[in-house]
Amino acid sequence: MGKTAFSFVIPVYNEEAVLPLLLHRLARVTEKIDGRCEIIFVDDGSRDSSAIVLAELARTNPQYRYIRFARNFGHQIAVSAGLRAATGDAVIILDADLQDPPEVALDLIAKWREGYEVVYAQRTKRAGEPFLKKATAHVFYRALSRLSTIELPRDVGDFRLVDRAAVDAFLAMPEYNRYVRGMFAWIGFRQTSVPYERDPRAAGSTKYPLRKMLSLAANAIVSFSDAPLKAAIYVGAMISAAALAFGAYVVLRALFWTEGLVDGWASTVAIVSLLSGVNMLMTGIVGLYVGRIHSEVKNRPLYIVERRVGFDHAINEHSVPQKRSA
Repeated sequence: MGKTAFSFVIPVYNEEAVLPLLLHRLARVTEKIDGRCEIIFVDDGSRDSSAIVLAELARTNPQYRYIRFARNFGHQIAVSAGLRAATGDAVIILDADLQDPPEVALDLIAKWREGYEVVYAQRTKRAGEPFLKKATAHVFYRALSRLSTIELPRDVGDFRLVDRAAVDAFLAMPEYNRYVRGMFAWIGFRQTSVPYERDPRAAGSTKYPLRKMLSLAANAIVSFSDAPLKAAIYVGAMISAAALAFGAYVVLRALFWTEGLVDGWASTVAIVSLLSGVNMLMTGIVGLYVGRIHSEVKNRPLYIVERRVGFDHAINEHSVPQKRSA
């Protein structure tokens, strides 16, 4: 059969309504690609009929692969699992909801053939999304770009093409709290963008409610910025300075103007304020580091695979990232 040229990695979670159209459009796209393709669906614990449809497809069509998680581990983990299973010279990450048009993959491949190792799709319009979501996304990407210690492209999701060399570099990264698009920005290589207009969701409902969006945003900021540490320092320092100023005021008032001053109250407030500021400073710094260390030292696997279909040979897949020795 020869080596696979292109791999599509598609995370899926309860997408039965959109699967027929997705499969139809994928088939039309892969027919236009000059090279052999494999399509890997990573089922992130779907509870609808997605599992039945995709498992049967992978069983009967050699172009398709199916991986099912034992439970819902999250979108970023599903992407990582698909990348580990992919065998292509280039891997295209694509969501199943058709907001990111599969046809743009042809443009990504064209840029890859020019010599770029990472080609990300950059949104110029986001049709069908509420104003609040678009506004908050606009603010978030620009804020993260300013706060991050590395340059992160704006208005870019996980939709991208990644060369095999970049995939291998990504897979060597052992962290468990993952922000995939930030990790690809961190590894470097030659990167470029392809502009596109994001379509409305073809069917079904979003799998990224406000809670998950906030969690992803927080993870992105903590993983790729030391701004929270600096904020803890600044806030603690300001509170401590205010407490010292208030303490000085209390001392001066006690010396020169005692009228209306309750014995012991002002000094207690000054001391408590000072200690609270220092405590906030130290807790913010230590807590952030301890939380990250706690996630790493548990050494749990990123995901647990319940079922694989369509893989006709053993996959060199490790659900636990292999940490390189010093």
